[in-house]
Amino acid sequence: MDNKIIINISRECGSRGHSIGKKLAEKFGISFYDRLSIENEAKKSGVNQELFRAVDKQQTNSFLYSLAMSVYSYGDKISAAGTVSMSDRLYLVQSDIIKKFAKNSCVIVGRCSNYILRKEKCVNIFVYADLEKRIDYIMEANGLKEDKAKDYITKVDKKRASYYNYYSSEKWGSKAYNDMLIDSTYLGIDGCTNVIEQLIKEKYEL
Repeated sequence: MDNKIIINISRECGSRGHSIGKKLAEKFGISFYDRLSIENEAKKSGVNQELFRAVDKQQTNSFLYSLAMSVYSYGDKISAAGTVSMSDRLYLVQSDIIKKFAKNSCVIVGRCSNYILRKEKCVNIFVYADLEKRIDYIMEANGLKEDKAKDYITKVDKKRASYYNYYSSEKWGSKAYNDMLIDSTYLGIDGCTNVIEQLIKEKYEL
């Protein structure tokens, strides 16, 4: 394949965006990366895995607090305060890894990859679905009752939105940095994959 293809997938919890990303990687014969891939790469680079766990436990307010205490601009600049919080260090580490992955054709799921790679030629997709459909999937996949599944979805989506909105200064799930917002409720994994495949072929003139 002559053209380098980069596909970034953002998704609502339970929308099957992760599975759609995998399917696209298989169709185009390219690498697939997700949060686990990034953590494993960070581990190989000597980043302490406790950093991931500690940041994961931090509340969204800690992001807002660090913003209030100093001025941060991500992607191209370093903190104006000269100090970088634990969350921000992790973001910078993940950004470097994502840029490394994007040196070759790949699919990357989450972690603000569409914003981090905004200067690259990419196809950026946001996958969403009806809440009822997402609850059904999470109940089945995680063995949760309906109320627990709904609570899980709410917490995961809130965390993803807070992370994205903070580091990109854009709204998670908006048209900004996305080529397509696609509803997987009725299309499912295969239907969404086929639609996105056509967009990729058009954008990369395949």
